[in-house]
Amino acid sequence: MTLCRSCRVSPPALYGAVALGALLALSATPVPADEEHHAAVTEDQVEWKPGPPPLPAGAQIAVLHGNPAEEGQFVFRLKFPAGYAIAPHRHLKEEHVTVVSGGFGMATGETYDRGAAPILPPGSFVRIPVGTAHFAWADEETVVQLNGIGPFGVEYVNPRDDPRTN
Repeated sequence: MTLCRSCRVSPPALYGAVALGALLALSATPVPADEEHHAAVTEDQVEWKPGPPPLPAGAQIAVLHGNPAEEGQFVFRLKFPAGYAIAPHRHLKEEHVTVVSGGFGMATGETYDRGAAPILPPGSFVRIPVGTAHFAWADEETVVQLNGIGPFGVEYVNPRDDPRTN
C-alpha cells in the first residue's frame, strides 16, 4: 500500500472509498454543506442508517455535514452496538474521533489487542495520522463522531478482515 498523492492507491482502498461514496450518496445529509450559512443539527434530527460497507455489520452511520466520499470537510457519527469490534485498518486521510456516548477503545498497531489502550469515556478525542494502523472496539453501545477531509476510505491490514470481501 502506498500513501502518497502521486502514487497508486491500492484496490481495497479505492473500492472502500467508492463503496463508502455510494452509500453516502444515497444518504440524506440533514444540513447542507453550504459554507456561507450557520448550520445546527439537534439530536432529534440525527438520522441513523445502516453502517457503510467497509464496517462490520451492526454499525449505524449519520452524516451531519458534507460527504466523506468527496473532496472537502465532513462530519459523521457512528453508533456501535455492545461487543462491536473493528479489525486493524488504515485511512488515506487523517482521522479525528470524539467519543459522544458510551465507551470507545482505540489503539494503534497491526495486531488487534484490547489491552493496548484503555476505554475512552465520552468527551475523549483521538487523532489518527495518515496511514497509521489502528483498531477499535465498544463494550457497550457507543457513539463516536468523525471529523475530517474527504475523500475518506478504509483499508484493512489483513484483507480477510474486510467485510466488503467476505
